Parts: sequence; C-alpha cells; structure tokens
Amino acid sequence: MRTVIVVIYLILYYVFSIPAWIVGWVIGKINPDMKPRYAQTLIRRAFKDILFISGVKVTVKGQENILQGESAMYAFNHRSYFDILVGYTTGPMPLAFVSKDDLAHIPLITRWMKYMKCLFLDRNDIKKGLQTILEGIELLKSGHSVFIAPEGTRNHGEELLEFHQASFKLADKSHRPIVPVAMNNTDDAFENHFPWIHSTHVIVEYCKPIYMDELEKTEKKHVAEKVREIIGETVKKNAAEL
Repeated sequence: MRTVIVVIYLILYYVFSIPAWIVGWVIGKINPDMKPRYAQTLIRRAFKDILFISGVKVTVKGQENILQGESAMYAFNHRSYFDILVGYTTGPMPLAFVSKDDLAHIPLITRWMKYMKCLFLDRNDIKKGLQTILEGIELLKSGHSVFIAPEGTRNHGEELLEFHQASFKLADKSHRPIVPVAMNNTDDAFENHFPWIHSTHVIVEYCKPIYMDELEKTEKKHVAEKVREIIGETVKKNAAEL
C-alpha cells in the first residue's frame, strides 16, 4: 500500500509541479542564484512527504556539523536511492548531489536536479568525468555544497567499499572542508524489500568537518582512507541503536 501511495504521489507531483517549474525558470532569468534554493525548497518538501508516506523515521545526529553559510563537500556511504531523500531533507542549502549519468535521462527527476545544479558523472568516460569534477569544484567555490558517494556505487555489504581518492579533489582544489556523513538503514526502506517500500528507522550522522588546508601533504594523500574510517566507525556505532 505504501508503494502505491508513493507512486500516486509522484505522478500527481509531476503534474502539479509543471507550473512550479515554469516559476523556477522565470526566477532563474531574474536571479540565477535563487533558482537552486527555490528548487531545493520544493524538493525538500516533496521528499519529506515521501519519507512520511513511506513510514521512514529519520534520526539526525551531529547537526552542529552541518555548515551554515559555508559550502562543503559532504561525503556519504551509499546504500540506497533513499540516501538522496535523507540528504536533501537534512542537509544544508544550496546543495547538489553527484549522481550517475543514467539519471540524466529520467525526465521526472532530471528537470529538478538540473535546477539544483546536480552533477551527472559518466564513469565510463574519463574526459567527461574530469569535466564533472571541475564543475563540482566551481560549484563549491561559488558557495554551493556538494554531496558525493566516494564508494562510487550503492553498497549493501557490511564493510564499506574503497573510497575513490579522485572524489576528494573537489574539496582539495576548492579549498573547502569535507563533512563525513554516515547513513544507516536507508536500504531497508526499499532495496531490501524490492520492489516494495518498507517502513523503517534511518539514522544519519554528520561528523566533524575535515579542513583540507589544515592537513599535511601526506595526510591529504590518505584523506579518502581517513574519511572511510570515520564513516565506517560511525555506521557501526549507530547500528546498535537500530
């Protein structure tokens, strides 16, 4: 029943969001910097509704580590499509996700993701992948935070996958901090019960920021391992509460 209601909600949202999309287009012409915030405000509301309909209770820890008025790279462990909902409803504004390139071909999703300046990463094309990283660096420099999954794909195992060092060039080259984000149980909302949505309890914890400019050269070289360790330990700690 939850799955059916969510599908109906998405269809209705798609229809009624058309006027809102036009308003966003007008806002973008008048003030381009306001368009991402406008889009994220609407999407955040929609995602909160979906989480409520889905019966997903979200506990947020470390809210003091969500940097306000300062852009940052938020590195999270990727377990589910629900990671996106949890990120947008709990994270800062403005915020963009780095997503797989195949999501760029889904009209319902792409329209709003582009408004929020989301980046689509093509892992099969090195040149396009580099261009996406450069775009992400510019976004961070302009004050727009970025959510990225250094594992590169969804992982349902007990241990985190290796974190790609290239992901951390976003923070290094933009001179912005890294905020490790540990997510627990998001895959229990959908992937573990595919194709049905399931009520569950999710914990997301924002860990203390790591300032790249304060790290030694050798520390920067191993920052991916450091962030992976922080997230891994936090995930195991919070698992005891589920």
